[in-house]
Amino acid sequence: MSSETSSKSSETSAATPSEASSLPAWLDRLGTLSALDPAIGPLQSAVKKSPLSRFRDVLHGTWLGHPLHPALVQVPIGAWSSAALLDLLPGTRRAGRVLIGTGVLAALPAAVSGATDWTELHKPQLRVGLVHAAANVAALGLYTASLAARLRGRECRGRLLGFGGLTVAGVGGLIGGHLAFRQSAGPNKTEPVPHLVEPGWHPVGKADSFPVGQPASAMLGEVGLLVYREPGGPVRVLADRCAHQSGPLSQGTVAEGCVTCPWHGSTFRLSDGWNVRGPATAPQPSFEARERDGMLEVRLPEAG
Repeated sequence: MSSETSSKSSETSAATPSEASSLPAWLDRLGTLSALDPAIGPLQSAVKKSPLSRFRDVLHGTWLGHPLHPALVQVPIGAWSSAALLDLLPGTRRAGRVLIGTGVLAALPAAVSGATDWTELHKPQLRVGLVHAAANVAALGLYTASLAARLRGRECRGRLLGFGGLTVAGVGGLIGGHLAFRQSAGPNKTEPVPHLVEPGWHPVGKADSFPVGQPASAMLGEVGLLVYREPGGPVRVLADRCAHQSGPLSQGTVAEGCVTCPWHGSTFRLSDGWNVRGPATAPQPSFEARERDGMLEVRLPEAG
């Protein structure tokens, strides 16, 4: 081994302990906590059987075009942060109580929407989401106790509980950010598709190789495609990987002009990719299709 190689190896080994103890590495380890698994199944079942589950598309944010939960959490976090600031100033007791009470009430719909999203995640995301939820429940408990103490005239105790609640809520927010961005729990998984497909028409296979009335798959460079030949009608082509969690739509079921993802049940219209039912909050990229010289060719409409 050369001295240069040995030096690089030593540098790598020296970097490993600090990397392993870094905050991102610690957060990553939350996704490996298999000890949480026994609680996940019953909680998922309870959320899905809740009377509020009939409004799951509303709670997912299908109508909004992105998850509803991040928007709802702004209210309790904003109210509690403002209350903490007022607690440092004289003559603001009443305003602090109003803000904390507002945050407590606003935390409930935020929690319901978050729980609805949580039930439709992969196992590592479910584990991190459970820890995120536990932190938020603890923060809500501290703020509820803070409000109760303030209403009894125990202002100092109430403020200390409030600062504790804000600290725990901050930890919960940190874990939530890890879940959303590092684990990609909320973003539209099909957003890169238009950037991966060149303009113009592209052949994806012989037209007669795709069965009639059955979903099939094809590849266009790096992009997987769902190809569906309607009986006696046009060929429908969508991006294959579901916008929600990248489920294979080509393995899903087709009914009434729509395809349903086999993983979490998101349903998309074959004619234009519109998400008619969640948990997906974004539509699937839809391709134009034509047959030319026995080949099936596709293009993105906006590609020209």
